[in-house]
Amino acid sequence: MTGWNTGDIPALSGRVAVVTGANGGLGLVISRELARKGATVVLACRSEARGRAAVERLLGEVPGAAVEPARLDLGDLASVREFAHGLPYERIDLLVNNAGVMAMPHGTTADGFETQFGVNHLGHFALTGLLLPTLLATPGARVVTVSSFMHLLANVDARDLNSVRRYGRWTAYARSKSANLLFTHELSRRLAARDGAWDVRAVAAHPGYADTDLSVVGPRAEGRHLVERLARLRSRVLAQSPEAGALPILYAATAPGVPSDSFTGPSFAMWRGVPAPSRRAPWTRDDTTAERLWAASERLTGVTYEALRA
Repeated sequence: MTGWNTGDIPALSGRVAVVTGANGGLGLVISRELARKGATVVLACRSEARGRAAVERLLGEVPGAAVEPARLDLGDLASVREFAHGLPYERIDLLVNNAGVMAMPHGTTADGFETQFGVNHLGHFALTGLLLPTLLATPGARVVTVSSFMHLLANVDARDLNSVRRYGRWTAYARSKSANLLFTHELSRRLAARDGAWDVRAVAAHPGYADTDLSVVGPRAEGRHLVERLARLRSRVLAQSPEAGALPILYAATAPGVPSDSFTGPSFAMWRGVPAPSRRAPWTRDDTTAERLWAASERLTGVTYEALRA
């Protein structure tokens, strides 16, 4: 893994990848590098206009790339279903659950879920479940879910998944990122329980501290312009580039031998550096917590993973 970079990504001709949140930041870099290696990449974006602009930008950087935009609002389960049912591909080799929101003021999704839990976890849980039949039919498929080192701040609260009793923007974010890892753990366990019936791996990754717009969306939504400017300045000084931040995710998505239920991040203090196994809170491997979150997620989204039932 030492010194791993985008030049180490294997050829991906004939492969199909779906990347959420692909119109900017990490998602755009991930999509570009997958397309550069020959994959057909579906850019799943909440804004159709930004999705089209991202495609134009990628075609300028990688002429002839097989990239296409598709609308996906992870905060609206109807949109998730429409996206999944509208994909025309008979195979999906890679699903990168990348999109997310961070430290937002309290709000709810179209379905009434707390925004960070609803978008970061439930939206991706539903999307993965709806695409599962196609993933299972694709040998060597991977589901890569992007978490954060901030998950270390809080475990999910099974009694208050939607932060109804008390809301703290950073606590809610950390809980949603722990949920991402619990989802990966339980998906991996259920896939393994089928005695090798399917060649699908579920893995997780995080970018460390990357200079993207993620840190300014919350302050911008509240009109806190000074906080937004300070966040941008802090990122430019302390964060690594989106290209560097995308490396652990690309490694998890494409490198041979990546173990199921692994967590890849930057090598130096979970902050920056080349891809490496990352520190992970012990609660994100707790079977009981993972099973309870899974059951709650199926109930809340209405998406059941029938193929993985015992």
